[in-house]
Amino acid sequence: MLRSLAVESLSIRDFRNLASVDIELGPRLNVLSGDNGQGKTNLVEAAYVLATSKSFRTAKLPELVRMGATTASVRGKLCEEGERRDQSVGLRTGTRSVRIDGKRPVTLAVYAMRTPAVVFHPGALSLSSGGGTERRRLLDRVALYLSPSSLADAESYGRALRSRQKVLDARGEHAADLDGWEDLIVRHGLALSEARERAFSVIVPAAMAAFERIGAPGVTLGLHYRRGAPNDVESFRSDLAQHRRSDRARRSASVGPHRDDMSIDLAGGPARGMASQGQHRTIVLSLKLAEIEVIAGARGVRPMLLLDDVSSELDRARTLSLFSALSQEQSQVLLTTTRPELIDTGKLGAEGRRDFRVVGGQILAMETTR
Repeated sequence: MLRSLAVESLSIRDFRNLASVDIELGPRLNVLSGDNGQGKTNLVEAAYVLATSKSFRTAKLPELVRMGATTASVRGKLCEEGERRDQSVGLRTGTRSVRIDGKRPVTLAVYAMRTPAVVFHPGALSLSSGGGTERRRLLDRVALYLSPSSLADAESYGRALRSRQKVLDARGEHAADLDGWEDLIVRHGLALSEARERAFSVIVPAAMAAFERIGAPGVTLGLHYRRGAPNDVESFRSDLAQHRRSDRARRSASVGPHRDDMSIDLAGGPARGMASQGQHRTIVLSLKLAEIEVIAGARGVRPMLLLDDVSSELDRARTLSLFSALSQEQSQVLLTTTRPELIDTGKLGAEGRRDFRVVGGQILAMETTR
C-alpha cells in the first residue's frame, strides 16, 4: 500500500517572476491557469525545486533568482501519511542550501528522495524525438531511488571528466596526471552506467505495459540500453588513453556514460526517425507513467505529479488516458493550462480539484467550476 504525499503550502520569494507568493494547495488536483508568460510554469518549477533541489528547465541556478534580487527561496509544508515536515531550498549566487525541518541532509540525494516528483513539460517530448540527454536524465532520476549513490557517482564522474579535459587542453595527451583523472572516470563511470542499466531493467516492463494500454493496437514498442563505454575497467581505461589526442582536438571525451543512451524502436524501426507526433506523445506518456510506477514502488509513496502545459502537448485521447491513470494513482497533481475549462476532472470529482489564476506573478485562488 503506497503512502500519501502532498505539499500543503508553498512560500516562494524572488524566484523568477514570483516576488512573493504564498499558496495553500489541495491534496489532489491543483489547476493553475492564466495567459502565457504570467508565471504558471515558474510556480511548477518552484515546486520541483522544493522537491528535488534542481530545476527541470535549467542547470544554471542564477537563472532562478528574480532579476534585481540576490537570493531566492522556496519553502514548503508537506504531509506524508499524516506526518508533517518543513522543507526549504535557498539559492544565492549559484549555490543552494537545502533543509528538512531546519536540518541539512547528509547529501542532496537524501534530500531529493524524501519528496519524489515526476514532471511532464514541453521539453519532455525530446525523450523519444531528441538526443540522449533527456533519456539519460530519466534513467538517472529512477536510478536515484534504486541506487542512491548514483547521484554522487554522476557528480564525481562529471568533475573528473572536466578535469581531464582541462589537462588535455593545457598540457596535452602526455601529461602525467591524466592517469589519475582517467582512473576516477572509469571508477565512477562504471558505477553510473551500472545504476542506469538497473533503472532501465525496471522501466522497460512498466513502459511496455503502459504503451500496450494507451498505444495503437498492433504497434510494438522496443527499448534497448546502450553503454557509451566498455563495461570492464581495463577496456574502458585503454579506450580513454587511446583517444587522448582526438579528445583534445574535439574537446570532449569519445567514450563514457555521458554517451549512454536508451534507444527506442517502434514497430521494429527507430522511433526518432519514423514515429508520428502522436506516436511520440504516446511513447513519452508511457515512459512517464513507468517513471511514476517505478519510483512509487521504490520509495513507497505516490510521487507528486507536475504537468506543465500538458493539454498543448497531448491530444484529447491521450490527455484522457493520462487523467485516467492519475485518478488511479491518487497522487497530488499541479497542472498548468491556458484553458482550465478543458481539464476533465473525471473520477477526481469537483471536490478533489482546486483552481488558481496566475496573473503577473501573483496567484489568486478561485472557486472551482462544478
